Amino acid sequence: MKIENHSSERIKKVIEAQREFFASGATLPYEFRREQLKKLQSALKEWEKPLCDALWKDLHKSPEEAILTEISIVGGEIKNHIKHLKKWMSHERRSTPIKMMPSCSRIVSEPLGNTLIISPWNYPVQLLLNPLVGAISAGCTAILKPSPYVPETSATIEKMIKETFDEKYITVVQGNRDVNSMLLDERFDLIFFTGSPALGKKVMQAAARNLTPVILELGGKSPCIVDKEAEIKIAARRIAWGKTLNAGQTCIAPDYLLIHSSLSEKFATAMREELKKLHGEDIHKSKNFVRMVNDRAFERVSSYLKDGRIVFGGTINAKERYIEPTLIADVNPDSPVMQEEIFGPILPMVTFEKLEEAIRFVNEREKPLALYYFGNKEKGLEVIKKTSSGGACINDTIMHIANENLPFGGVGNSGMGHYHGRNSFDAFSHKRAVVVTTTKLDLPFRYMPYKMFDLVKKIL
Repeated sequence: MKIENHSSERIKKVIEAQREFFASGATLPYEFRREQLKKLQSALKEWEKPLCDALWKDLHKSPEEAILTEISIVGGEIKNHIKHLKKWMSHERRSTPIKMMPSCSRIVSEPLGNTLIISPWNYPVQLLLNPLVGAISAGCTAILKPSPYVPETSATIEKMIKETFDEKYITVVQGNRDVNSMLLDERFDLIFFTGSPALGKKVMQAAARNLTPVILELGGKSPCIVDKEAEIKIAARRIAWGKTLNAGQTCIAPDYLLIHSSLSEKFATAMREELKKLHGEDIHKSKNFVRMVNDRAFERVSSYLKDGRIVFGGTINAKERYIEPTLIADVNPDSPVMQEEIFGPILPMVTFEKLEEAIRFVNEREKPLALYYFGNKEKGLEVIKKTSSGGACINDTIMHIANENLPFGGVGNSGMGHYHGRNSFDAFSHKRAVVVTTTKLDLPFRYMPYKMFDLVKKIL
């Protein structure tokens, strides 16, 4: 299946229709937003099987993993927004200093307006629809641009959205990077982009032409530190799970391992055993092990096998785009596997003697989207204090994304802005400062010619 590019004429027509619809004020009422969230909730349930089938065709993603990592996350986000929307929309009162009496102050959340959401291929349901929940609850319109690399899933989402919403409110635009360029040439009130740092820079450059705000959810090389106090079996299990979820094609997957030199052999043995428990003796036959998205990704990731000594794994099958989970050692920090985001099931291992070495190694590189530490809790908190990352886990991987009460986003090269839960509502909203002043009393102090100024100075 191949995704066809939508024409520039259709794109311009849809953008104009959405501008007119937003200008009408139809998206502003609480009742409207809640109703649209419920529509999306119903559609997600109705289209669960077609979405799972499409994810299997595109990525060899099992229904269990599709529900766990994609559909249930969106469902939970919708449920959370429906529950709290009225409170989030309420005006927030703020204290007013005595110098401004008799005024009162508040913050009003208003929708930014017409938005563009561009998603990647690795979690094509979650990373397109989760931001959409925020757009709906904030009262925005949205154009959704899915990835052409997962054509079955993108086509299924388009059908679902078309059956659920009027295109003047929410619609899907399909196509390759030429279509991305056409969209980015247009003016939006917010661009929400999930993808690579390289593409994120292009999005930000395009947005700058119209001073359009951006939310950039990017990636990077997320380090996983295994200290000498770590529980090796638990660490191996959770790292193996986090690294092989979606075959490592996860923006917050452990990208490389920094491990205390005394533990490297024990860890390798433990991780090999945990992989068998997760995927069976022959991982190639596991229904829960995803394939590389396309030939280009397969070739890029498999090329990293030559950048170190294979401790275990290393089997590949080009026809099926299969790469066995692989641990490699003796890697050069300047090699491609340590310079580029891997986005696959290869885990390079670097040893350290003192924790300060691992901290320095992390800080010498771009700020990652996630950081993982296994070992003593207090030392883990110290590592977090001395480093910077979008999010972090101590004695776990991936799971910080699962809590909708925590913000999810990057910092520096790994992105800007954050979302999930209330943060999604805020991401698509403008926080408007409003001062309300009574007309029943009008103190003269602020007016020229500034009488009793000595008293005014004391109040200020």
